[in-house]
Amino acid sequence: MAEPKTKPTSRSVTAYLNGVADKEKRDDCFALVKLMKAVTKSPPKMWGPAIVGFGNHHYVYASGREGDWPIAAFSPRAQNLTIYLMPGFGDYAAALMKKLGKHKTGKSCLYFSRLADLDQPTLRELVERSMKHAKSGKL
Repeated sequence: MAEPKTKPTSRSVTAYLNGVADKEKRDDCFALVKLMKAVTKSPPKMWGPAIVGFGNHHYVYASGREGDWPIAAFSPRAQNLTIYLMPGFGDYAAALMKKLGKHKTGKSCLYFSRLADLDQPTLRELVERSMKHAKSGKL
């Protein structure tokens, strides 16, 4: 079985985020650090070269594949800011997604251009519910 590529590193989160060229995106990143740190009660840590993660969740799929991934994470990608939520956007998130604001989703990814496009209390609740759902083991 292939070894997961994205693992925690000792790289500085602050140094990485200070390297984000766009000031608005950089400011949004530091705001996301504050939000996710408060919700997860975990310090930020670099996962791979470009993901800022909080907490740790060990997963095991039915296939037997297993690994570790942050409970909540984000990355300032070229096109969008991307938030990674471990359980994706199941029933626990349906009502929240409707009032979140301008965004797109992938399986476990929330894509948006600017933090100002999202309703902040709704985003916080989404991260909180995601974390509780992931910790419940109902992935």
